[in-house]
Amino acid sequence: MNTYFKRQMTLVLSIVFVSFFLLSTAFTMLSYRYVIEEKKQTLTHNAQYIAQFTGNYLEQGNGIRDRYFQLYVSSLAQISGAHVMLSETTGEIVYATDGARQYNYLSGVPKPIVDFVLQRGSYTGMTTLGGLYGESRFLTIAPVMAQLADGTRTVRGLVLVSTGAASISQLWRDMAGIFFFTAIVVLIFSVIAATISSARQVRPINEIAEAARKFGHGQFHVRIQGYEQRSDEVGALAEAFNTMASSIERSEIQRNEFIANVSHELKTPMTTIAGFAEGILDGTIPKEREGEFLQVIASETRRLSRLVRQMLDLSRLKSDTERSSMTAQERFDVSEVMLRVLVSLEGHITARGLDVDARMPEGPVMVWGDPDAITQVCYNLVDNAAKFATQDSAITVEIVTREGKAFVSVRNLGQTIDPEELPLLFDRFHKADHSRSQDRDGVGLGLYIVKTILGSLKENITVTSRDGVTEFTFTLTLA
Repeated sequence: MNTYFKRQMTLVLSIVFVSFFLLSTAFTMLSYRYVIEEKKQTLTHNAQYIAQFTGNYLEQGNGIRDRYFQLYVSSLAQISGAHVMLSETTGEIVYATDGARQYNYLSGVPKPIVDFVLQRGSYTGMTTLGGLYGESRFLTIAPVMAQLADGTRTVRGLVLVSTGAASISQLWRDMAGIFFFTAIVVLIFSVIAATISSARQVRPINEIAEAARKFGHGQFHVRIQGYEQRSDEVGALAEAFNTMASSIERSEIQRNEFIANVSHELKTPMTTIAGFAEGILDGTIPKEREGEFLQVIASETRRLSRLVRQMLDLSRLKSDTERSSMTAQERFDVSEVMLRVLVSLEGHITARGLDVDARMPEGPVMVWGDPDAITQVCYNLVDNAAKFATQDSAITVEIVTREGKAFVSVRNLGQTIDPEELPLLFDRFHKADHSRSQDRDGVGLGLYIVKTILGSLKENITVTSRDGVTEFTFTLTLA
């Protein structure tokens, strides 16, 4: 299998190999040129020095066959590690030594090389001197300039300084050996570092993949542990996965709760409807009480209708909010919307013996938004307040404006909601009151719909609950 580890190792080794190949090629060319140039400069300097010394020696009336002179040249050859020859301008070799011993050559310097030096003033190159050397040597030739009695300077001879190619190759091999040893060490460390780095990257990925597989089998409690302190992308991925896992687990719990709620909500009215209908049909219920029980059947039917309507609202909520976020918003009077909602819920509010305290500005409060969606928001909030308000208390509806926003508040007097439960009120299928009483027959979708609608309009909603007073406040942008 072409795993991430293999691809990472292949990539690292390829980069290292190509890098060192290019470096070694450049190093080979540059180092070899450097060695050759350095040897050339050294031999040229030695040849010029010996030629100058020889010229001065001849100007003093001495000859190059002088014993003292030859010993001095032999010392220079031994110190420099080079082979030194002195020749006449005819090419005849007068003296040759490497410092350890002298050489007698039967043949002389080839005439083409002598002519080249006399014309150009010097010679440098690899040559065997027409077979004089047994192998090619790096050779530098400098002319010996001396002043004659009439004051003119002329070429009195040639100085030939050479060294074997083996010494140059050895120096280059030493430098290349150091380079390639360093390259191998770096390559080994690169492989080790790449192995450790790849393993460190692959391990959390494998753990996350294994956790995802467990999630696929319904094990929603699985979390990625041990990467909380990492501040890199892997740590961020593990944190994101755990956040997703917690969200999925919470959704699964809510789904199970929702199924239980819906099952109970459906079971109770359906059982009532079926029981009373069968009682009427088989004559168990007296004729004079049929109307009473038909009213119960109608009431339970309305409960089923409300449940189905909220389920349909939930299924359409996403597409509706996406559509409203893409369409242009309208200017409308939020006070008028709230008054219409209060009128529509008047029967429900009156049935619970509640009063309404409406605190609104005298003039219109023009805002931007979707009037139909905000109508649903106001309806859900007022209906929710009426459901949970204490009998014979009051519902307060207030609209105030400040800092370019309209703040719409709905509060009621009832049971105080625990602070830890407040953030959960807007979750799907959550019910603050878990008792399924006749007057609290919702399935936990109303506030979720409110939160979703306001979120699509880029508005906020908050909730507080203190000393029995629960207040919901949402914002709208003033037009």
